[in-house]
Amino acid sequence: MMTTRTMKAPRAPLASTALDLLDRSRASLLSACHADTVAERYVEAHLAALRAAAALLAARSKPSRSSQLRSVWEVLPQVAPELTEWAVFFAASAKRRAAFERGSAGPGAREADDLLRQSETFFELVQGALGLPMSRPLPEFMAVTAHPTATRQTATQQPATH
Repeated sequence: MMTTRTMKAPRAPLASTALDLLDRSRASLLSACHADTVAERYVEAHLAALRAAAALLAARSKPSRSSQLRSVWEVLPQVAPELTEWAVFFAASAKRRAAFERGSAGPGAREADDLLRQSETFFELVQGALGLPMSRPLPEFMAVTAHPTATRQTATQQPATH
């Protein structure tokens, strides 16, 4: 006697573009961990999130004939509604990143570190949404960052005590 089972259809393989974008996102997260300045950490962390979102769009969205250019953060909620709050968050950080790149005062160390942690969480959510296994966590140690005009102090250097 044969029994019927409900079987999930096999998941289509991810396009190499999506996988490449995820690899680049992970590389940006690692670059953010080792950034020399707070501003570099912020920019790299934001780029990591942007690339992760682009990977999800590459995997899930269908080509459009619309000639209107739209931000990844505008399109993401249509393709992955469960990530709408993340899209709003990263759209705001994109405006801050653009201001920093135009020469506005850079972010504080805490803001850059927070964005890095949020970007790592978002990266993991995208991996899960695409049915991919989680990658290894980022290193627990993040390089000491200096202000854009300061020299880099390594983790082994101790501040002078008087």
